[in-house]
Amino acid sequence: MKLSRRDLAAAGAFALGAATLFESAPSRAENADEAGVTQAVEALRKATLAQDKAKLEQVAAAELSYGHSSGVVQNKGEFIDGVMNRKGVVKSIEFPELKVGLAGNNAVARHLWVSESEADGKPTSTKIGILSVWTKQDGAWKLLARQGYKLAT
Repeated sequence: MKLSRRDLAAAGAFALGAATLFESAPSRAENADEAGVTQAVEALRKATLAQDKAKLEQVAAAELSYGHSSGVVQNKGEFIDGVMNRKGVVKSIEFPELKVGLAGNNAVARHLWVSESEADGKPTSTKIGILSVWTKQDGAWKLLARQGYKLAT
């Protein structure tokens, strides 16, 4: 079989196109997962602010380990009870500087926790760091572990 330059050019173009297709497929999946984790982090923020028990139940994994910057560690039930029965009034919560890294069906998210609240008539501002671990369960990103930490001054 005799191959012309045109045949070789077409085969080369096809090979490059196929390689590009296979190369970009994980990238698209990775971007979708990263967006999914970002959405889950935002859902957690909103549910915490609104004291939305159903959403907190949905976004937290059954095996949750939730660590506060004070050193207190809670399981899923304790975390949700803490949000639902908090003494202060939380006026705002923001999660700036969000960075997400993926590792298979797991993800690590880092961000700040910046909030304004009031307890017993006294305003409180909080700014701490957060490290959270998310896991993909049944197609949804769930909070598996979270640790708050004091920022260096």
